[in-house]
Amino acid sequence: MINFNNAEFVISSSSTSEHLYDYPQVLFIGKSNVGKSSLINALTNRKNLAYVSQTPGHTTLINYYLIDKTFYLVDAPGFGYRRIAYSQDDFEMMMQRYLTNHKELRLICYLIDSRRDIASDELETINFLQSLPYPYLIIFTKSDKLKQSELAKIKKEAEQNQIKDYLLFSVNNRKQINSLQERLNEYILK
Repeated sequence: MINFNNAEFVISSSSTSEHLYDYPQVLFIGKSNVGKSSLINALTNRKNLAYVSQTPGHTTLINYYLIDKTFYLVDAPGFGYRRIAYSQDDFEMMMQRYLTNHKELRLICYLIDSRRDIASDELETINFLQSLPYPYLIIFTKSDKLKQSELAKIKKEAEQNQIKDYLLFSVNNRKQINSLQERLNEYILK
C-alpha cells in the first residue's frame, strides 16, 4: 500500500522538457474552484502541500507531487475561469504536450463540482477523455454539501451520461478519502 502521507512537492512545469517521467503518474484535472488543491491536501493528510487559493484560476502550471517515492500526483491548471492572464490556447497546448505519448500516465481523475449539474463543456471533456488511451475516473467533489435527494440526482445524471466509473468525494469524509486512495493504489500498483 502507498503511504499517501509521504508526499512532497517536486516541480511546477509548463514545457515538455520539464515534464517528469521517472515514476507513474495520476493526472488531476477540472474546472477552477472545483477543489483540486483541497483534494490533494486531504489525500496526503497535509494542510498546505497544495496551495488553496480563494481566487479561482490561480494554478497556471502543471504541479508534480511525489507520493511515497512511488508515483507523481500531477495537478493541472483549472480551466473555465481565469483572472490571471493565461489564454485558453496556451492551456490547451500545455495539456496537449503533456498528454502526447505519455507512457507513465496511469489514470486521469476529472473533478466535477457535485453541487452543480454536469455542464455541456464538462460532457465534452468526458467525451474527450473517452477518446484517449488512458483510463479515467470522474470525482464528484464537495459531496458533503448535498442532501440525499441531490446525491440520488448525481447517480441518475451519471447513468444518463454513461459515466460508469465515478466516486463521490469530500475532504471532510475519511471513508471517501480512503476510497480514492484505494482506487489510486489499484492503478499504480497493478
